[in-house]
Amino acid sequence: MSPLNAEEKGFLLRLARKSLEAAVRNEKMEMPAKAPPALIIPAGAFVSLYKQGHLRGCIGYVQSANPLYRTVIEAATAAALLDTRFEPVRPEELPEIEMEISVLSPLREVLPEEVRVGTHGLMVSQGRARGLLLPQVAVEHHWQPERFLEETCRKAGLASDAWRRGAKTEAFTAEVFNERFLESEQPQNSLTATPVPPHHPEKPLPEKK
Repeated sequence: MSPLNAEEKGFLLRLARKSLEAAVRNEKMEMPAKAPPALIIPAGAFVSLYKQGHLRGCIGYVQSANPLYRTVIEAATAAALLDTRFEPVRPEELPEIEMEISVLSPLREVLPEEVRVGTHGLMVSQGRARGLLLPQVAVEHHWQPERFLEETCRKAGLASDAWRRGAKTEAFTAEVFNERFLESEQPQNSLTATPVPPHHPEKPLPEKK
């Protein structure tokens, strides 16, 4: 899909925030009646939650048959409540939570020498095991491509050198933006919105960052 414009990013960030708050407070969220046309297109996405600069939850979908806006709703809810590495987010934490959205491109199989830190996220799979790391993880940890491959293998529960021994390596890119974007967002003309389609829940379990 094409890069998102400012209004589309703002729409997703506000929607993710509403989803987070409704989930944490155990309230029913009012679904949008309309969404920008670009957000009706199916796409994978992750939502990362940060508290005082530290990861507080991250869950998403590598691929999705649902519209992007719906994928973001589900990922935000799951990141708040279902990331087993953390306790569920509590209502009193909400003012301290900052959200980041990563919209994923389709996966494509790559050779190890094609991996580019700062550009690619990775998924390594072998049998039923699979592990995924977003592009920003390698940048934050200052990894070289080989270390990035090794850590993705470990995320899958595989030996760190599984990428050398037949494991499938796939790469993707991600458009990443967070709530600081809203602070700098300039007023824009209204988008032409499209009525949202019926929701069909995803079957696959979410991936974790």
